[in-house]
Amino acid sequence: MNLYSRKQRLKILLLFLALFIVGASVWYSNFIVNQIREEERLKVELWSEAVKKRLSLINYTEKLFDDMRREERLRVNIWARSMARLLLTEDNKEILFLQDIIVKNKTIPVLIVDENDRHITSRNFPEELDNKSQATIDSMVTAMGKLYEPVKIEFAGIRQRVFYKDSRLITDLEHTLDDLINSFISETVMNSGAVPVIFTDSSKAQVLLSANVDTAAFSDPATLSEKLDKLAASNEPIEVRFGDHVTNYIFYTESIILTTLRYYPYVQMVIIGLFLFIAYLIFSTFRNAEQNQVWVGMAKETAHQLGTPLSSLMAWVQLLEARGTDRDTITELNKDVHRLETITDRFSKIGAKPELKPTDLAAIMEQAAEYLKPRISKRVEILINAPKGENYEALLNESLFGWVLENLFKNAVDAMEGAGTITIDLTRDGNHQIIDISDTGKGIPAGKQKAVFQPGFTSKKRGWGLGLSLAKRIIENYHNGKIFVKKSEPDKGTTFRIVLKVGT
Repeated sequence: MNLYSRKQRLKILLLFLALFIVGASVWYSNFIVNQIREEERLKVELWSEAVKKRLSLINYTEKLFDDMRREERLRVNIWARSMARLLLTEDNKEILFLQDIIVKNKTIPVLIVDENDRHITSRNFPEELDNKSQATIDSMVTAMGKLYEPVKIEFAGIRQRVFYKDSRLITDLEHTLDDLINSFISETVMNSGAVPVIFTDSSKAQVLLSANVDTAAFSDPATLSEKLDKLAASNEPIEVRFGDHVTNYIFYTESIILTTLRYYPYVQMVIIGLFLFIAYLIFSTFRNAEQNQVWVGMAKETAHQLGTPLSSLMAWVQLLEARGTDRDTITELNKDVHRLETITDRFSKIGAKPELKPTDLAAIMEQAAEYLKPRISKRVEILINAPKGENYEALLNESLFGWVLENLFKNAVDAMEGAGTITIDLTRDGNHQIIDISDTGKGIPAGKQKAVFQPGFTSKKRGWGLGLSLAKRIIENYHNGKIFVKKSEPDKGTTFRIVLKVGT
């Protein structure tokens, strides 16, 4: 297994590990959300049960008030009859009895008026009414008449009416009950904590109390109705009955904390992902800078190390030539020495900005093919398709570009296993020169056509996997061009495309 394959498997392993961590985080967060949601639902249901329990007490109290009012009505009737009888009887015992009944009414405010609503007598008012104006008496009669039907008294042709209102006992109990209801409603709503709650009347059009919601929506009936519909869709409203005929409603939804917690893992993933992406960019930049420094250092050191034996080889070639060695041998040796000079020059230029000159691509291709033919299998054919009359000049550094061609040719020969055809097609497209280098080899799988340019990627049992990576660096970093796999089919071959700027 080569370095690239190990790196790819490690990446896949880390990806699955990251997905597992993310999945576990989302699952656990959803588990907590469901637990809190259930707790909030139980809390609101508990409040609802508390509402019903306390309302049953309120309903019972209201029935008690009704009984007390009926009892007071009877007492007022008895009191009124006693007053009428007292004016007619002459029996001392009966008079004492009637006076006792009248005097014992110490709680119910009563007012007796004649046919013209003039004050006759009154009892249990904070102030005496004898000196009050008729307007005041009329106002009191009107107010008390709205509360209860007056008791009519008729005797000896005289007609009177008795007006009354609730006793202090009932009034105090009603105030206490109102305080209890208001306290209960406030407690019910406020005990919701962070849960958004709206308490409405029976028509669902008026908000009695609310908590943890935007009150701006309450002024517009349409907006309020829409808000209540959303809350009702979230949770079934709780009915709260006051008495026999009044039904109010509690609308509620999930708390802000619960909603925030629901989306927390996703926000957390985005933040962590963004942090990892930025960290990756930073470390990748540092790593590439370090690799470049190592690459440049090794290249220059290699050029320096090659310099000494290259100088000796040049001297030996001259010595052999002086001794009359075979001319063909000397020619081939000079080619190899020149080749070594080119390699040394290439390594020495790594890390420095190369000088780009307008160069004829057709000539470069011919030179590279001529050099390669004697050094590869004779069963490999190299074809160059460059229509005559076209200008194939491009801005490039001849030494470095030749390095790219050599790597591509060697890869093609290896892919064809020593037998096949390498075809070079030169075309021009506007301001770009296009070079297509095709072979008839075994092809590159679709999933690896981008990976072949990664350092360490190789399909050979022996090799560093640096040839295509170096070619990509030279074309894109030094020549501002592009190199990529144009097409590749299994067992049919591969076409690499190089795009360069036209020479000017």
